[in-house]
Amino acid sequence: MTSQKKNILSGVFWNSVQVLINKSFAFIIKLVLARILFPEEFGLVGMAVVFTSFVGIFNDLGFGAALIQKKETKLSESHYNTAFWTGAIWSLIIFQIMVFVVSPFAASFYDEPILAQIIPVLSLSILSGPINLVHKAKLYRDLKFKQIAFIENVSSVTSGVFALVLALMGAGVWSLVLNSLTTFIIAVPLYFRATFWLPKFEWSEQAFKDIFGFGVYTMGTGLANNVINKVDYLLIGKLLSASALGAYTLAFVLTDTFRSQLMSIMNKVMYPIYGKTQDDKSSMKRYYLNVVKYNSLVVNPLMGILFVLAQPIIFNFFGAKWSETVEPLQIISISVIFHMMVNSNTVLIRGMGKARLEFLIQLFKALFLFLPAISIGVYYYGIVGAAYAILFNKIASVIIAQIYLKRLVDVSFGDLMDSLKVTLLSLLVSITLGEVCYHYLGLNFIFTGVLMLASYLTVVWIMMKGELKAQYSELRMKKSFSYK
Repeated sequence: MTSQKKNILSGVFWNSVQVLINKSFAFIIKLVLARILFPEEFGLVGMAVVFTSFVGIFNDLGFGAALIQKKETKLSESHYNTAFWTGAIWSLIIFQIMVFVVSPFAASFYDEPILAQIIPVLSLSILSGPINLVHKAKLYRDLKFKQIAFIENVSSVTSGVFALVLALMGAGVWSLVLNSLTTFIIAVPLYFRATFWLPKFEWSEQAFKDIFGFGVYTMGTGLANNVINKVDYLLIGKLLSASALGAYTLAFVLTDTFRSQLMSIMNKVMYPIYGKTQDDKSSMKRYYLNVVKYNSLVVNPLMGILFVLAQPIIFNFFGAKWSETVEPLQIISISVIFHMMVNSNTVLIRGMGKARLEFLIQLFKALFLFLPAISIGVYYYGIVGAAYAILFNKIASVIIAQIYLKRLVDVSFGDLMDSLKVTLLSLLVSITLGEVCYHYLGLNFIFTGVLMLASYLTVVWIMMKGELKAQYSELRMKKSFSYK
């Protein structure tokens, strides 16, 4: 097995461990909290996150992505020191803005006085971002995914248990707030210990220009992505209610948030790999199509189950108080299936060093597609209209992505469909079986879900038996490599 393939498999293995323990645990904690808390409490945190996420984009300055992407020959210790001190000073300024400007404005904007207390506490995590920035970049550059997995798992599990205890004690919305904050606080010393890197009192103007020149476009992309990901929360919270936003948030937690967490397994591995192989277009094309295929294989069957069984899942696991979640959940689950057709495409572009192109694409989608769609959707049709706007945006993203992927790495629509043929056929069989079993035969929803998953896996096994056996053999070789 080649060294590069070993690195990818090792990275996938440890990122899988991280997601199974860290992300899955955090995901389960949110679901348990949804059972204990009320939609309006989730909605209040959603309102706060709209503002903290927008300001948080400017906090990073794109330095982390720049440090990971730059070639080894063009990176010096000055770049790390400059990134650390610039980020630390900038984060202090941003935190003051959050406390004295953003929090009172948000409280007034939504007419929710408690936001003036919630946002300053959530904003404490802003201070930890630049502190961890260099340490995380070093670990990613060295492909030390095992250490990253350990840190993320410890911080997530600890904060999740803490939040659950607070919720059971009646802390309400503060259990959600402190869950987010505790994760960052625990991670800071662990990242320092993982790298043993300490900043020197050094700041270089040239180093700043090197990393900011790349990072500014990454930051712009983050801002555009945040418009796409958070403006629906902004409008729902303003035009509707905290309860409606809470119902919409749960639909996202079960679908798009879940999708992004699973995709992070591959994306965190592939970004530094793309950076190292950015001059080899054929390898990048092969890597990308495999990432799309395997991410889709994992995510799509779960989205199919949520589409067919949204109502019984919501009512039985979360209660009738979340009834507004059902229809948006079904629509967003379909949007995720479309998203999976081009998942990780922006990671590939950034890995090639084309941060400016990534920024322009995301800015175009945010301003000319998503903003008009979400505004019309929320204003006229509430959270259901917001969900349809998400679906529209995902379909448009598939079309746009294929245009530039063809030019950059020669990925045609035929190549894409060939890589997805197994998962799409398996998904069609699964959804059809689910509709018949639950809606026409009246079978129990849990039994129907099991049948749907079994049918999906059966079709996948029939069509990919040889390939899956080969991948399993390589994973066994990788496991011995990972523990060396």
